Amino acid sequence: MLKIRLARGGAKKRPYYYIVIADAHSPRDGKFLERVGTYNPMLPKDGATPRVTLKADRIAEWLTKGAQPTDRVARFLSQDETLSAKVKWTQGNNPKKGEPGKKAQERMAERAQREADRAEAEAAAKIEAAEAAARAKEEAAAAAAAAAAAPAPVEEPAAEEAPAAEAESSAEVAVEEAPAEGAAEEEKTEA
Repeated sequence: MLKIRLARGGAKKRPYYYIVIADAHSPRDGKFLERVGTYNPMLPKDGATPRVTLKADRIAEWLTKGAQPTDRVARFLSQDETLSAKVKWTQGNNPKKGEPGKKAQERMAERAQREADRAEAEAAAKIEAAEAAARAKEEAAAAAAAAAAAPAPVEEPAAEEAPAAEAESSAEVAVEEAPAEGAAEEEKTEA
């Protein structure tokens, strides 16, 4: 199958294309049958010299032989008055061209899930912190209410403290004597 296509020429970052008739299986810049035009994208669109030059009679002959133009060359040919009747070019529509691929969509879904999990964890932490603060306020309020409800301890004069100290010391003596009496009773029961 014959194609009318572009073959790149020119220097690095200074492209210049030849419009050629080539076999569909040959490489882009490889063997071709005939050169039928040029395309210089470095020239301005509305400049004095045209960006595209075509040999219309040779292209028309190759079209009758069955050569198929590529999309870019068909655009050039449809703009030429003599060839526009032979070549109908319509702009292609590929709505999925700008969409990311499967792997990129999977990565985006994973990233969105991680973000959602992190946001959920942050929200849970904020709720827990708010609950802890509310509990602390409730405990503080309860402690304040208990302190307000309980009567304040009355301080007794120092003279009354001495009899209390004597009562404590007499209780200690009684506790010390009691085990001695219990030990004597245990000895009697053993004999």
